[in-house]
Amino acid sequence: MENDENGGRGGSRAVRIDHRQVRVLAHPLRLRLLGALRVQGPATATTLAGLLATNTGATSYHLRQLADVGLVVEDPGRGTGRQRWWRAAHEVTDWEPSDFDDDPDARAAVEWIQGDQVRLLAERAERWFAVQQDWSPAWRDAFGMSDAFLTLPADRLQALSDELWQVLERYRADADPEQPDAERVHVFLAAFPMIEQQP
Repeated sequence: MENDENGGRGGSRAVRIDHRQVRVLAHPLRLRLLGALRVQGPATATTLAGLLATNTGATSYHLRQLADVGLVVEDPGRGTGRQRWWRAAHEVTDWEPSDFDDDPDARAAVEWIQGDQVRLLAERAERWFAVQQDWSPAWRDAFGMSDAFLTLPADRLQALSDELWQVLERYRADADPEQPDAERVHVFLAAFPMIEQQP
C-alpha cells in the first residue's frame, strides 16, 4: 500500500511507516495536514488552519503529533520570530497491511486510513460530477474511472500493482507544472477481491 496524498515535494522520497507512525496518522485532521503539506508545500499552522477550515490551536497540536513520529518537520529557514513553518518529511507513506498483523491497534489504524481513502475517492468523484460540464471535452474524456475483472494469484496481482505504480512514478517524474493546460490530478490505485454477496 502506498499513499502519496498527491505527491508534493516535501522531503525524502518515501517512508515505510512503523506501528507508532500509523497509529498517529489514523486521525482525520492529521491525514489532511500531511496531505496539504505534500500538495501545497511548507506552511504555517495558521495557513493550514485557514486552508482546512479549522483553528490554529488544533492545527498546531496535530502538527506536533506528526512531528513527534517524524512525518512532518520544521522548516527553520522560513520561520521569522515565533512563526513556525512545517513541511512533509517524505513524499510517500508506504506500508503493507501485513506489517501490522501483530498489533491490533496498528491494524485498526491501517483499516481506518484505508477507509478514509475510499471516502476521499467518493468525495472527489462527487465534486467532479457536480462540475464536469464546466470542463472541456478533452478533460471530461481524460478524467473518470474504469475497472477490469481479472483472475490472478497474489504474486501476479502484486506485480501488476508494482508495475502500475512505476507508470505513475514515471508520469510524476516527467510532469511539468508550467505546461499549458496542466492540472493537478489525484490518481487512485485499488484492487479488491470479488467477494460474493450472501443472500
